[in-house]
Amino acid sequence: MARPTPQTQAKRRRELAKKEKRKAKEERRAMRKEQKELGGDGSVPPGEDPDIYGIVPGPQPPPE
Repeated sequence: MARPTPQTQAKRRRELAKKEKRKAKEERRAMRKEQKELGGDGSVPPGEDPDIYGIVPGPQPPPE
């Protein structure tokens, strides 16, 4: 019986790595989608503009 060549084994390893990477990427996408549906990270109250939330008009305190 013939043995698989080193090239075939390397290809199999590459394909498995690619498959795992694709699966991890799909999981990250699903988490991001779920977070978006829940309202982001939750630090911005509903109805507030996330770009300007937390900005206080007037003089700012000196950096520490």
